[in-house]
Amino acid sequence: MKALTIREPFASLIKEGYKKYETRSFKTNYRGELYIHAGKAKVNEKQFENRPHLKELSNNLDYMYGKIILKCNLKDCIYMDEEFINEVKKDEDEYACGQYEIGRYAWLLEDIEVIDPIEINGQLGLWNFER
Repeated sequence: MKALTIREPFASLIKEGYKKYETRSFKTNYRGELYIHAGKAKVNEKQFENRPHLKELSNNLDYMYGKIILKCNLKDCIYMDEEFINEVKKDEDEYACGQYEIGRYAWLLEDIEVIDPIEINGQLGLWNFER
């Protein structure tokens, strides 16, 4: 099964339902089941400097560094244009949880299923996980 490593607090924000788009600089043609792995890198407080709402959402999260924490369905990969970004801005939580810029991509994650954490080293990009 495919897996994607995401830094905290963003992996946990998906788990808690605040974030349904994973924003990336690259697109993927993959669609289907996907594990989300919370990366081992500790939360960098600098990422909150100009994003007070992100800090607020992250305050009570239980980070699961270095673990696969959920299974979901990668439903779509959307090219960000001005219209898409303006639509996302209507959801303050979602907008705070991503990097929304024209030319980037929003990976739509659906059917979030929290699982018993699986400790494992992650990788860059999409990678294969086998139990």
